[in-house]
Parts: sequence; structure tokens; C-alpha cells
Amino acid sequence: MSTTVILTGLLPFIVLVASALAVPTSLLLLRLYRNAVQKGMRSVGGGTVLSPDRTAVHRAPSSSLRTQAFDHTSNQAQPDADSPAYSKARYGAWKTAAVYTAAGGSYALIMTAGWLTATHDQAIVWIKVLLLFWSYLWPTVIAVVLVAAYDRPGRLRLFAAYFVGLLAISAVAAARNPGTGLGQVPLYWILENGPPTALVLTFLLRPIRAVGPLVLAFLIAIATGSQFLLSIASANQALLRLIAEIGFRLGLNTVAIFSCLILLGMIAFGLLGWPLLRVLGKRYEQKKLSDQSIMLDALWLLFGVVQSIGLAFESPPWILTGLVAFIGYKLVSRLGLRWTVAAHPAGDSKTLLLLRVFALGRRSEKLFDKLRKHWPYAGNISMIAGPDLVTTTIEPHEFLDFVSGRLGRQFVSDAQDLERRMALIDKRPDPDGRCRINEFFCHNDTWQMTMERLAATSDAVLMDLRSFSPANRGCIFELGRLLDGIDLRRVVFLVDDTTDRGFLESTLQHLWQNLGADSPNQAASSPTVRLFRIAAQSRRELGALLRLVMGAVPATTAA
Repeated sequence: MSTTVILTGLLPFIVLVASALAVPTSLLLLRLYRNAVQKGMRSVGGGTVLSPDRTAVHRAPSSSLRTQAFDHTSNQAQPDADSPAYSKARYGAWKTAAVYTAAGGSYALIMTAGWLTATHDQAIVWIKVLLLFWSYLWPTVIAVVLVAAYDRPGRLRLFAAYFVGLLAISAVAAARNPGTGLGQVPLYWILENGPPTALVLTFLLRPIRAVGPLVLAFLIAIATGSQFLLSIASANQALLRLIAEIGFRLGLNTVAIFSCLILLGMIAFGLLGWPLLRVLGKRYEQKKLSDQSIMLDALWLLFGVVQSIGLAFESPPWILTGLVAFIGYKLVSRLGLRWTVAAHPAGDSKTLLLLRVFALGRRSEKLFDKLRKHWPYAGNISMIAGPDLVTTTIEPHEFLDFVSGRLGRQFVSDAQDLERRMALIDKRPDPDGRCRINEFFCHNDTWQMTMERLAATSDAVLMDLRSFSPANRGCIFELGRLLDGIDLRRVVFLVDDTTDRGFLESTLQHLWQNLGADSPNQAASSPTVRLFRIAAQSRRELGALLRLVMGAVPATTAA
């Protein structure tokens, strides 16, 4: 089998098969993962657990508890709203997007130069160069959307700007060359970017985005292995006859021999691919990679591989153009991110504890997706794992532990284990400047002490009480512990029309009358529960929520 056939026929086949299998495989694994986590949550740790002190002295505070409601139109005054931490949370994603834009421009320049050189194009004109560059810039638009543009209007503006530019280039090209139809440039763009875009969507779909790149990488290894032995055998007639002779002596027919070669190749490459995934998970644990960088690296690498396949028709070595362009992207992004992280001192990180009603489902996912685009630039988010977000927040090493059958070690087993995990929290940012999501997996008998410990060590608390009702006994416990142990000025409660406001306020008043004698809220002159009402989860609403929560962070706190 010739090298050109392998690169232009076999390679696309391997990528296509792996991509087609990535979605159902990821969905199945995530479903099994969710079931395993829920099973662990229902079980007990069996160790020493610190139970809430029911014998503590309680007395009604001298001041009455009042409720203050906010929304995105409120003109609330906050002492720390314009702090550097707020600026990082609000604008850090766009600064990172600017770095990836520069890195994507480097990728596009290298691919453009590779195309012009490989095709021996003697008539290099600026409009052709611009067309090539603009086409190869497309993955940058996808990356910016993933990094910073989380709402529909923002995404539409970015896509519209890019395609308006493409239409403008098409119009100029048609005007300068009457033989070029207005539709030829868009057709070229579809042929160049359509296939890799479709393939990229296989691991960027929201339900599987957390594990899609890992699954796709492993499936590509498996698919490669399925064809490797066949390709080696078909290229060597003597080896092919030897394999056939051995197979016939073992009583196998031609189909069985063919199937065995495929199976052996898949097993061999699977055994090689698994350690590589473990190395990837280890590098993530060591903060040499982030979940976002893994996703974006997979994006550009897949585009580089697919967009270089056509260049192999000119000469097989040109298939490496995409790899060289990917290296250029990595160098520029690493240098740019290193510069941005230098302005993000680790000691300035703020920790947000996110509590919520687990039954929120998709609403919880949507809010968390938007929140995690901003807050990690200012600090960590701590949370207790629940069925609503468990497949969204899954980290590479957690996923690999699950596949290895070792998910149990992620759960907090007792008080000593909790303290060990708390001591291991690393507040330093990842290489892209984003701090981690610290997710604690808890058994049925360890979640209460974990919640109290996390609340005590957090700078601010955001509790999502949408759909809150008398059925949410766990949330009622958390409300009581927040009133008892956390200064209310550090807490914001999120509500909407599905919140049972009457029950919420009566619950708060009841808990307030039984406040612990040593509660930090006992001495408050004007104790206030702050409720932020959210409706559409729009950009303006999230901006106002960030200002309110960031204003709850004590100005003197150094996390």
C-alpha cells in the first residue's frame, strides 16, 4: 500500500470511524459514571464522621433578620466590586481568548504558507493569501466561542463577523477575477472546513465535552490499530503468506484470519494508548495541563490533521504541515498564557463555595457553564458532587479512575480523609490562568461535615435555591449551617419564580430564632439575607451576580 494511499485514504477513514464512535461511547461512559457516583453518594463511608453538634447553645439574636432582593437592574453598593479580583473574573476569559486568537493566527499563517509552498503556486496575490488565511482561521473562532462567548447573542456576533469577512473576501475575489464565481470561495471554505468542523463537534457537544477529547484520542488509537497489521501485511507479500499459512494450520478461514489481525491490532494499540491517557491524566493532576487546554489542543490538532490530508497529494511529507502549524499554535499560546498568568498571583485567589438544589438539572448546568467561564480567573470554586453537574465537572484523572474501577478513592470516607483532601487543595492557577473546580465526592454520612468545612474555608458562598421547596431537606440543613457558621455578608442566595419564597423566608426566620450562641451573625447590627433573582441567565444578569458575589468577598481575605 503506497504512502499516499495511506495518508489520503486510510488516515481519513481512521479519523472518521473514531469520531463516529466517540459520541455514543462518551454518552455510555458518562451514564455509567453518573450511576456509579450516585451509588457512592447513597452508601456510607464507614469511618469516623464529625456530626453536627446538636447540644450547642442556641438563643435568638437581638436583631431581626431581614431580606433584601436584587436583580440585574439593582444599583447595589458593594465595597469590593471594582477590585482586581472582580476584573479578573469579569474579563479574564476575553484576555485568554485574545491569546488564543494570536495562537490561531499563527496556525493560519503556517497552514497558508504550507499550502502555497506545497502547490508551487507562482501567482501569489494578496487576495488569495487572505482567502487561505481566513479559511484556516476558522478554528480560532470556535475556540473564542468556547473560551469566552457563552450566550447566544455573543456567539452570533462572532460568527456573523467571521462570515461577513468571508463574504467580503468572496466579493473582492470575484471582482478581481471575473472568471471566479461569487459562490466558489464559500464552496472552497466548505470543502476545507466542513469535514473537520463536523468531526470536532463529536467531542465538543455539551453533554460529552468533559470527556470527549480523551475518548476520541483513545478511539483513534484503537481505529489505527485495527488497520495497522492489515497495512503491514498487505505491503509485504511474504509476510502475508506466512500469516495465512499460520492461520490455516490453526484451522482458521480467510475471514477469521482477517478478523484476528484487526482484533490483535486493536488490542496492541489499546494497550499502548491507555498508558498515554494515564500520562495525560497525571499531567493534569500536576497542573501542567487544564481541562480547557486539552479541549482546545484537540480542536486544533484535529483541524491540522484533516486540513493537511489534501496536501499529501502533492507529496506525502506535506501531511506534516498541520503538525507544524499545531506546534506554532502551542508555542504562541504558551507564551501568551504565561504572560497573562504572571499577573495572577496565587495568594490573591478567592474561593467560592457553590451550593444548590440537585434537582435543577439543565438549569444548573447552564448557570455553572457561565459561572466557570469567569470565576476561575479570580479563584477556585468548591462544591459537593451531585447528579446535576457530575458529568459536567468530571476531570481527566477522575474519569480515568472510573474507567479503571477506582472511582471509590475519590469519595470522602471520614473526617481524617476530609482534612487530608482539604490540605491538598492547590489554589495556584493552571497554565491558562484558570483555577480549579474543587469537587468533593461524598457518601451519605460525610456530606454534612464536608459542607461545613468547605463553608468555613470559603471567601464567599453562592447558594442556588431555584426550585427550593419543603422536599429539599438537605438544603434546609445547609441554610441552618450557613446562618450558624458564616457571616451573612459573605453569602448570596439565587432564586427565581420556581423558588417557594414563602417557605424559604419562613424557614430562614425559624432557623434565625434558633441561632447558635457563637454564630458570627449574633453581633450583626442589621443582618440581611441577600436574594438575587435570575430569569434568563443572560450576560447582564451574570455580570450583576458576579458583582454581588465578589462584593461579598472580604477585602482583607487572602485565600
